[in-house]
Amino acid sequence: MMFARVLMLGVALVSGTATSQLPEFAQQYRQRLGGAIDALEEVKADFVADATTTNKSVSTALQHMAQSEEQFVKLRGESIERSMDRLDSLKEQQLAMTSAAAFERVWIFLKQPDTRISRATWEDFEPAVPVTVEGGVLAGLGFAVGLFMLRLVGLGGRVRRRRKRGGKQIVDAR
Repeated sequence: MMFARVLMLGVALVSGTATSQLPEFAQQYRQRLGGAIDALEEVKADFVADATTTNKSVSTALQHMAQSEEQFVKLRGESIERSMDRLDSLKEQQLAMTSAAAFERVWIFLKQPDTRISRATWEDFEPAVPVTVEGGVLAGLGFAVGLFMLRLVGLGGRVRRRRKRGGKQIVDAR
């Protein structure tokens, strides 16, 4: 009985601590997001400058690259197009996160994170003590979810034990 309570408290504390880190992870993700946007803006600016130098618009330059006989030029055009699409997507996410309320930022991040930025953020992630309201509330929520999940698992175990005991008593009574 005592072990079960200690285990329950331990799991609840671990899940509370884990969820309290979501706002910090989202913050570090937003910082990397800004860096990725800056890098892609530089790539886009260089491409726009090259297109302008050759008296082409961006779309005309991309079309020219797509129709090229040279595979390298075609592939480079495709990668520039992907980079520009990714830039637009990242800027949309940054704008959504910037204009969002505290809890919405975590949701926006969880909804559709950029996998490359998420992976890089995870590799360098440094946990932090949750001193924001957002971190505290998510810690409490994680604590409660951890307790709830353990109670569900415990309830299933109790039901099985009762069935076994109930079955033995019936067998013993015969």
